[in-house]
Amino acid sequence: MLRIMLIRLVSVVPVLLGISIISFFVIRMIPGDVISSIMGEDFADPAVEAEMRRYFGLDMPVHEQFLHWFGNLLQGDLGTSMRTGQPVLDEIMDRFPATLLLAVSALVVSVIISIPFGVISATRRNGVLDAASRLVSLIGLSVPNFWLGILLVYVFSVSLGWLPSQGSGESLADLQYLVLPAVTLGASLAAISMRMTRSSMLEVLNQDYVRTARAKGLAETVVVTRHALRNSLIPVVTVLGIQAGALLGGTVVVEQVFSWPGLGTMVIRGITQRDYPVVQGTLLFLALFYVVVNLVVDLVYVYLDPRLRSGH
Repeated sequence: MLRIMLIRLVSVVPVLLGISIISFFVIRMIPGDVISSIMGEDFADPAVEAEMRRYFGLDMPVHEQFLHWFGNLLQGDLGTSMRTGQPVLDEIMDRFPATLLLAVSALVVSVIISIPFGVISATRRNGVLDAASRLVSLIGLSVPNFWLGILLVYVFSVSLGWLPSQGSGESLADLQYLVLPAVTLGASLAAISMRMTRSSMLEVLNQDYVRTARAKGLAETVVVTRHALRNSLIPVVTVLGIQAGALLGGTVVVEQVFSWPGLGTMVIRGITQRDYPVVQGTLLFLALFYVVVNLVVDLVYVYLDPRLRSGH
């Protein structure tokens, strides 16, 4: 297993290299740059523009800009924001806790909804609960996040006045700000995980060892929870791992709807303002986090599947 982990760590290098190259050059394909964004068209002074381009290094050929940025990256320097003058890594660390909190909360919502309902749907196959669960999961897959978010704001903030519609609060006492964005993100994730849980449970329930457990006279609850559920969770963990890694980058739309001060909002701001270091650094950070999450998922595999621990 250690060998597999080392291979996975080595494979991370070309992935991050590819992300750094793509993010660097794609952002520069967008018309305009940070100088035109700062000065505007009506107040542009060619002399001032030339001096600012020299200051930011934008007067160099693109390949030289990349080599300069990549050299700093190898030393752990993600660069400095062209708009705020703050180190990009510091800005990421300021925003990361908010995005992580939102992503983890959405994942918790997804697990709380998907696994129980997926198990119930599988054990009550072709029944009323099964049909209702499949219908709900289909709706969850079909409804866009931004529409669901706006609908929840209208119902619970505007009409009922139960929850705030925007912001993040200042402390753990303000977790009410987290409810609507977490449910908005978690609903679509739950739909995918619920279908996967149901499918995996149906397959496991037909295995010989489950029939043996029933033949021994074990209660159905024990058969489902101790024998079937644990073995059916391996493909579900795969889906949850992919979702967890993608959540950090996938919160962009929801953060915009609820004015959540996370990395997604920062990336949108960086793209709008042509703040190249912010966009490049944030995308690379998200890619690294995604890789780390996948490594954690591999470790969970080992815990859930004894065959991997024994090397068979």
